[in-house]
Amino acid sequence: MKPPFSGKVCARCTYDETVPSISFDEQGICNYCRMVEKLIFEYQTGLPQGEIELQRIVDQVKKDGRGKSYDCVVGVSGGTDSSYMIYWAIQKGLRPLAVHYDNTYNTSTATENIRKVLTKLKVDLFTYVVNNKEMDDIYRSFLLASVPEIDASTDLALAEVLYRAADKYGVKYVFEGHSFIAEGITPLGKNYFDGKYISSIHKRFGKMKMATYPNMTFWAFMKWVAVKRIRKIRPFWYMRYSKEEARAFLESEFGWEYYGGHHLENRMTAFNHSYYFPKKFNIDYRNNTLSASVRSGKMTREDALKEYNTPPFLEKELVDYVKKRMGFSEEEFQEVMSMPKKYWTDYPTYKRRFERLRPLFYLLAKSNLVPMSFYLKYCFPIPVKDSR
Repeated sequence: MKPPFSGKVCARCTYDETVPSISFDEQGICNYCRMVEKLIFEYQTGLPQGEIELQRIVDQVKKDGRGKSYDCVVGVSGGTDSSYMIYWAIQKGLRPLAVHYDNTYNTSTATENIRKVLTKLKVDLFTYVVNNKEMDDIYRSFLLASVPEIDASTDLALAEVLYRAADKYGVKYVFEGHSFIAEGITPLGKNYFDGKYISSIHKRFGKMKMATYPNMTFWAFMKWVAVKRIRKIRPFWYMRYSKEEARAFLESEFGWEYYGGHHLENRMTAFNHSYYFPKKFNIDYRNNTLSASVRSGKMTREDALKEYNTPPFLEKELVDYVKKRMGFSEEEFQEVMSMPKKYWTDYPTYKRRFERLRPLFYLLAKSNLVPMSFYLKYCFPIPVKDSR
């Protein structure tokens, strides 16, 4: 693997010239740090006004949920953020329905974490389980397409299942446990995906019918956000939130167990981040969270660089497990790993459509009907050189 940092480096974080779509101002600060500044200002993150606005949202959620079994849905994975989000919702007097999308690659640790937290908090769980053979076929098609986003199908399916659960129970609010302070901002242009991208790749390389997989088409997306008007709220964007403190609390309060690192609570996600991304594409998304830690003063740049230059944790026999489920022989798997790299620009997507509808999505983002991160990442043109 080539050295991750070279040339000009941001004066505030650890992003350097190799990061897609990066630019530096006259102070030597990168556009991603400036983006974080703008988000902090807009959401008043961790400040009194942010807490006031978050409480206003909570009060509105309670009001709109009167007479219903639940007033919000919260996606759970067994990870730190979603587990703490459930606890936070209960502390605020909300009545959440926990929603889990099971892509059949859960670790036992994540499954137990979900059980421990929800049982003690007496929160109901709605689980959608995809057919495991169908899921394997989708993953295999992405490997054969030779693109980085092999786990995009899980991210999009979770979003779709959250909307479906909210609609089923008449809920108008989806809470997501995401923090741009703790997790940073993914460089623009990388790891793009949408429903058309997933269906086009599977149609070309898959063998099974996509029958149980909950794909989100463009029109399904518009139904949820513009017709049903189901709002997505990210409370951590308003409040002071520390992933480290949350993890320590969960461990002491619920017997919750850490799974070894960010994105490692699911075996396919772990394979993607610990092996496939770095081995085939020289991508290591630990830089996002490490840079965020430097940006917020929780870690020095030297310590971040030291950690970033160590190999990511890889569970023993994980690669063999994935190969077996995908039905690849060792020779076939090595052929997949050595195939020419391709990217989302090589396959059909909704990207141009999102760009054309940018004014609409800005209004939807300001109304919390789509995340602001969606507007910033999906609705602006990206130079081809930054998407490859």
